[in-house]
Amino acid sequence: MQLSSRAYGYFLESEQNILAKNKKKKMIADPKTSHISLSALFKSGDSSTKISYFLMGFNNLANKQIIKGLFFLFSEIGFFTWLFVDGINALSQLGSLGTKQAGERYDAKLGIYVSVNGDNSMLILLYGLASLLIIALFLYVYRVNLKSDRKIWEFKKSSRKIMTFKEDIAELLDDRLHLLFMAIPMIGILFFTVLPILYMVSVAFTSYDHAHLPPGHLFHWIGLANFGNIFTGAMAGTFFPVFLWTIIWAVLATVSSFILGIFLAMLINTKGVKGQKIYRTIFILTMAIPQFISFLIWANMLNNAGLINSILENIGLITKPIPFLTDGLTAKATVLIVNLWVGMPVTMLVTTGILQNLSQEQVEAAKMDGASKFQVFTNITFPQILFVMAPALIQQFIGNINNFNVIFLLTGGGPADSNFYNAGDTDLLVTWLYNLTLGTQDYNIASVVGIIIFVFSAAFSLFMYKKVNKLQGVNG
Repeated sequence: MQLSSRAYGYFLESEQNILAKNKKKKMIADPKTSHISLSALFKSGDSSTKISYFLMGFNNLANKQIIKGLFFLFSEIGFFTWLFVDGINALSQLGSLGTKQAGERYDAKLGIYVSVNGDNSMLILLYGLASLLIIALFLYVYRVNLKSDRKIWEFKKSSRKIMTFKEDIAELLDDRLHLLFMAIPMIGILFFTVLPILYMVSVAFTSYDHAHLPPGHLFHWIGLANFGNIFTGAMAGTFFPVFLWTIIWAVLATVSSFILGIFLAMLINTKGVKGQKIYRTIFILTMAIPQFISFLIWANMLNNAGLINSILENIGLITKPIPFLTDGLTAKATVLIVNLWVGMPVTMLVTTGILQNLSQEQVEAAKMDGASKFQVFTNITFPQILFVMAPALIQQFIGNINNFNVIFLLTGGGPADSNFYNAGDTDLLVTWLYNLTLGTQDYNIASVVGIIIFVFSAAFSLFMYKKVNKLQGVNG
């Protein structure tokens, strides 16, 4: 017993020592002093601190933080070298997007017309936006440099030892490891995700269409003219019908897959039904087959000389092919029905999991109170299914707004409509955007359509998720 108490005492002492070391390390690495503002630091700091505002890393070098100081210094040298060599030129052309038109001029010495290279508006816009991102990245590094100066100033003021490079690395690997791991991916996102998005948004405010294709032609900034063209101009006659059909399609495709998926799940999970696992497997197999293969098969089966029309003609039910894909109204109904092939099994699978975990006590109590099967479904089963699947329904709705595969692979957006600009009766906004980009090469109008899709999807998602979270919080 005495040995046990002594061992316990050693354990407590060891724990206290560890806590004391961690506390001391934390105090050294992150002093609990109120931070002085960076502007006030310039007034209160010593000469090396003030010089570091203009010559990055000078304060670190003066306090023997060599590697960190060299990093800041070379960052500044590299940035200003790039700025004077390429950056200023790229930024100066961003306002005009080029002034020198490519073409031909007569060479008197040669006696012939020779090609003359001009400015490339597309590259000017891209380089200009990339330059803005580089400046933003440098400003972030500059701020990190000033925060490092502030940290040195705080350590000096509190008479503490300034951290060495090894201690900085130890702190980075200990307390800020997530920042280290996120640094390279964030830079990648900046230039491979943010930059293309900024480029796409910028194109919406230019004249970049089939008549102004670089490098042979220049395009320029035209403000909100493209948006006016979409909402009140020549494109309004195409945009509003396509937008309306997109909303109708998204609502009907989402609701039909949801309702029929629930019905299918309840039918398969009904007591007494044999082979439930077999039925589930059959429907789940539709999810295992790639969608583009399924839609291409359906397109071949539904064309005028396809399998379905051939069978119906052979058995005498029809005398001429049904225009599944060539009549506007019929084609819209066809894509909605075929979409069930891939949409309904998803809802069925989720609903099956909900039904299997549904509290039977509530169901039995309702039946004892005289509730019919329909009343049990509407008051107990369906509300719980909807409660669980509400976020998934929002995702399905947004996914159907951008459902490129089913439209493009089944109908190609057709049948063609002479009243629309490069759009067909079944085209959604996303497939119309595709046609504008690769068909007529009206990149400015396509960019406006892309912005509209994003704004509508984002606004609807935020609004509905807020409502769902509020209802789930009340019901939960």
